[in-house]
Amino acid sequence: MNKGTVKFYNSLKGFGFIKDDDSSKEFYVNASGLKEDIRENDKVTFDLEEGRKGKNAVNVRKA
Repeated sequence: MNKGTVKFYNSLKGFGFIKDDDSSKEFYVNASGLKEDIRENDKVTFDLEEGRKGKNAVNVRKA
């Protein structure tokens, strides 16, 4: 389980980016990968899954 911060999230379009606390890498997140609603600057936990263009955040929950 990774920990990070929501850097950007557009609830109308259903996507955003999470910055990993350890690596400082940013990962794409789609609304389908959320376990609960998130907003910008929320602290979250997440898993990573290989997507079409790299790793995506899934199973995203507020920390």
